[in-house]
Amino acid sequence: MKPKLLIAEDDEEIRTQMKWALGPEYDVLLAADRSEAVRQLRAEHPPVVLLDLGLPPHPASPEEGLAALADFLSLDRLTKVVVLTGQGEKEVALRAVGSGAYDFLTKPVDIEELKLVLKRCIHIAHLEREHRAMQQRIPGDSFEGMLGSSPPMQRVFEVIRKVATTDAPVLILGESGTGKEARARMVRLSPSTAARFQNH
Repeated sequence: MKPKLLIAEDDEEIRTQMKWALGPEYDVLLAADRSEAVRQLRAEHPPVVLLDLGLPPHPASPEEGLAALADFLSLDRLTKVVVLTGQGEKEVALRAVGSGAYDFLTKPVDIEELKLVLKRCIHIAHLEREHRAMQQRIPGDSFEGMLGSSPPMQRVFEVIRKVATTDAPVLILGESGTGKEARARMVRLSPSTAARFQNH
C-alpha cells in the first residue's frame, strides 16, 4: 500500500506535474488552498505534506501558508511538512522550519531531490507514529518505560524515585537478567556514585 502524500499548491500545473512524478510511489492528495488542505488532512491523515507558502487568498504573501502549517501541526504534531518556496525566500522558509516544518525546498523543485526528502520524511513519520502507538499501549502504571502494577514493583519504583534525587551510593541486587542495568539508568547514577551489580 502506497503512503499518502498531500500536496497543498495553488498552481494547477505544478500540482499536476507533481502528481504525475510522485504518483507511482505515493497516494497523492491535492489541495489548492488552506481550507481544502486542512479538510484532506483531517479525512485522510497523510503523514507528509508538501506545502506551498503562497496560498490564496494572498498568494504573494507567506502568511496563509504559515497559517496552514500551524493548522496541520495542531491536528497532528507528527505530520512532516516540507515547505516549497520561491527564489529569494530563504528567510521565510527558515521561519517556517522554526514553526515546525520538517524541511524546505526552493522552486523549481528538483524531483530527484524531492523524492529523497520525501523518502526520509516517510521513514521518520513511520517510526514516530509507531513509537506513539507503542507509548499509548503502555498502561498508566508504567515508570520510565518499565511495566509493573504489582505492589512489589510499585515499591521498587518508589525507592528509585527517592534515591534518584540524592548522591548516595546505591547497591542494586538481583538475579541475572532481572533488569539491574535498567534500574541503574532509571536512578540516573552519576560517575561518582558507587553502584555495583551483584548476582545471587
